[in-house]
Amino acid sequence: MWEKEVKEAIEAGLKAKIHILNVYAHQFDVEIKDDNSPVTVADKGADEIIRAYLHEKFPTHAFLTEESDDDLARLDNDYVWIVDPVDGTKDFVARDGGFTTNIALAYKHEVVVGVVIVPVTGEIYYASKGNGAYYRNGDYEERIHVNDKTENLTCLCSVFHFTEAEQELIKKHSDKITRVEKYGSSLKPCRIAHGKAELTYRLSAGTKEWDTAACQAIVEEAGGLFIEPDGSPIKYNRKDVYNRKGYIVTNRKENILL
Repeated sequence: MWEKEVKEAIEAGLKAKIHILNVYAHQFDVEIKDDNSPVTVADKGADEIIRAYLHEKFPTHAFLTEESDDDLARLDNDYVWIVDPVDGTKDFVARDGGFTTNIALAYKHEVVVGVVIVPVTGEIYYASKGNGAYYRNGDYEERIHVNDKTENLTCLCSVFHFTEAEQELIKKHSDKITRVEKYGSSLKPCRIAHGKAELTYRLSAGTKEWDTAACQAIVEEAGGLFIEPDGSPIKYNRKDVYNRKGYIVTNRKENILL
C-alpha cells in the first residue's frame, strides 16, 4: 500500500529539483512574506510543478502547500498532499546547500507518505506507513533505522532558528548530550532516521505542517519518535497549520530530555 503515492511524490520532487537548481545557479530576488519569511522564484515555481504533477496523478486529493492559497475545503478531504517546495529558504538564499523539498500525504489526519529530497546532493529519503524508511543516493539505496544510543548523544540544531531555550536545554543535559551539530531544514530529522544523530528540538511555534509532515513519516518508519514536547502525536490537515507547541525528534523515548 502507498507504493504509487511514494513513486509519484518522488517523481514530482525530482521535476521540481530541476527548477530549484536552475534558480540556485543564478542570481535571484528575495521577497519577504507577511510572516517575515523569505521566498524566491524557486519556491513558487517548484510549488506549481509539484501541485500540477500530483493533481494530474491524484485528481481527487486536496493540497496544503506553503506557497499557494489555503483552500479550507481540504478539511473535508481524507487525502491531503502537504508540500514545502523549498524547506530552508534561508539556507537557499545563503547558498549553503542545507535545504530540502518536502512532500507528504496525510490520510485522515495521519501522515502516511513522506519524501524529502536534498536538491544539491541528489539524496532522497522516503517512507510510507507500514513499509519502512529508505535512503537513496544515485543507484545506491538502503533501508534506514534509528540507532539505539542513550548516551553520548548528538543533538542537531537549526542553522538559523537555534533559540536560547533550546541552548539552555542542551546545556542542562550536557551529561548525555556530548555533541551539537548544525543542519538546515528537514536534514535534522532525516539524519536521526538514518542513525547519524539522536535528538533535535524545536521549542518555538514557528514551524508549520509542511515543515514536519514528510520527515515525520520518515522518522517514525525508521523507528524513531516525532512528537510534541508533552508527548502528544502530531496530526495533520488541521485548520491551524502552525506547530504551536514545537516538537521533539529522537531515536528512543529514553532520550526525551526536557
